Amino acid sequence: MHPLRQRVTALLEAAGIHAGGPAETDPAIHDDRFYGRVLREGSLGLGDSYMDGWWSVRSLDGMLYRLMRHDVDQRVHGLRSRLDDVRSWLLNLQAGRRALAVGEQHYDLGNDLFEAMLGKRLVYSCGYWRDADDLDAAQEAKLDLVCRKLGLRPGMRVLDIGCGWGEALKFAAERYGVSGVGVTISREQAEYARRLCTGLPVEIRLQDYHDLDGASEDSRFDRIFSIGMFEHVGVKNYRAYMEVARRCLRDDEATGGGLFLLHCIGSNVSVRHTDPWIARHIFPNSMLPSAAQIATASEGLFVTEDWHNFGTDYDRTLQAWRANIEAAWDTLPPRYDERFRRMWRFYLAASMAAFRARRIQLWQLVLSPHGAPGGYIAPR
Repeated sequence: MHPLRQRVTALLEAAGIHAGGPAETDPAIHDDRFYGRVLREGSLGLGDSYMDGWWSVRSLDGMLYRLMRHDVDQRVHGLRSRLDDVRSWLLNLQAGRRALAVGEQHYDLGNDLFEAMLGKRLVYSCGYWRDADDLDAAQEAKLDLVCRKLGLRPGMRVLDIGCGWGEALKFAAERYGVSGVGVTISREQAEYARRLCTGLPVEIRLQDYHDLDGASEDSRFDRIFSIGMFEHVGVKNYRAYMEVARRCLRDDEATGGGLFLLHCIGSNVSVRHTDPWIARHIFPNSMLPSAAQIATASEGLFVTEDWHNFGTDYDRTLQAWRANIEAAWDTLPPRYDERFRRMWRFYLAASMAAFRARRIQLWQLVLSPHGAPGGYIAPR
């Protein structure tokens, strides 16, 4: 057996995976260049070779889960990963023009793709499955959970940092009688959100969060939420992001001020860049914060009232998204060709695997400027 093939075979077998084996998590290798590419490029080589059709497997998420659960991916780091380490130290990858890259590359892919995948509501974040039986119910439960945690009441003014397609603001305005402002860096999302919120007291801005100054009464809010956006902020900007939220939150110390809900994917360890394959193909210049990084960024600005982890719900959410998109491929435009489909399948499967292996989490934090008077009781 060739030495490269022998090394990769040994790595796979450490996770109970056998190339050419009979199990649904055993890959079929169609091109022997696969072995050298994985050793040279790590996760980037694994994902790209899948996109190129060099290997296939019946249960992609099952295989990737096994690799992660047994830490096999941690034993192979390609050159790209090492270069990303250096870049993240030297550059602020989420500042200036780089901050707009994720909107242009990912969120502006086309609303048709996301409409096919996400269900009744265009909510591109984890559903809350505690009492839900399907995706649409889980997403509605998540939006209601956000509103209940913030104690929304009629007449309140709300800011949504990274508002996506406007579903959360629409829900809050219709169900809880609030008005609000949403900001996004995606042109496709902004146009959709404005149409969605027609007739509601909701303003959608194509704007970077850095430009929220909180200097005037019109730019200050009773409540703030940010759902699935903090993953694109970057460690060099965490403190500045928290300062923006603090400036924009109305500050009445006698009543404890307002509340800020942060909903984000989090990492078990502090890192400075995302997985190389995800960075190249899905979310450029993104990274997942650790608990320590969030705590450090908010220190002295906010009191942490609640920290809720329901990361295992994301595996189920992703499975529902996969079922939707697989049923819809043949109805989508030709630009979503076979290579794109393989890329998207790898993205969804790798995300499922990471949550299933508990490598990454889904957190909702509730933060207050001075501490809620008498304490805060968190809805669930």
